[in-house]
Amino acid sequence: MTPSRPAPYTPGKLATDLVFFYGTLMTGFQREGRSRLDAVLERVGRGCIGASLFDLGLYPAAIPASDSTVWGEVHRMLDVEAVLPTLDEIEGFRPEDPDSSLYRREEAAVTFDDGHQATAWAYFYNAPLGRAQRIESGDYLQHLKVK
Repeated sequence: MTPSRPAPYTPGKLATDLVFFYGTLMTGFQREGRSRLDAVLERVGRGCIGASLFDLGLYPAAIPASDSTVWGEVHRMLDVEAVLPTLDEIEGFRPEDPDSSLYRREEAAVTFDDGHQATAWAYFYNAPLGRAQRIESGDYLQHLKVK
């Protein structure tokens, strides 16, 4: 399957205004740049996506997978024009050159705690994992507590 190649934000062109955070962009972390977005993000709930999670040291990396899940937060972007370019910058994603970006922004199916599903943007790692440890629980917050 060929990954989608998202373009820069164009009004009326995006399929979703939801974004999925599974690492240091989640609520409570002091990730540089994230605080600029607090006023234009609304937390919707907790959910999971089909992916595998790895510990890169300072932050985690998710890789799409059909046999495991990654847990995180879903937020609604109240101002997509402000949020997506900022997140792209934070995550090292360049829509004009996704293949050489550190992370790729792709749509992912999210299953919420209550079982309903939606589509959200997620950032998937796009570089070699090296010797990164797999986080078997798929939950970065739980991993940090036992680390």
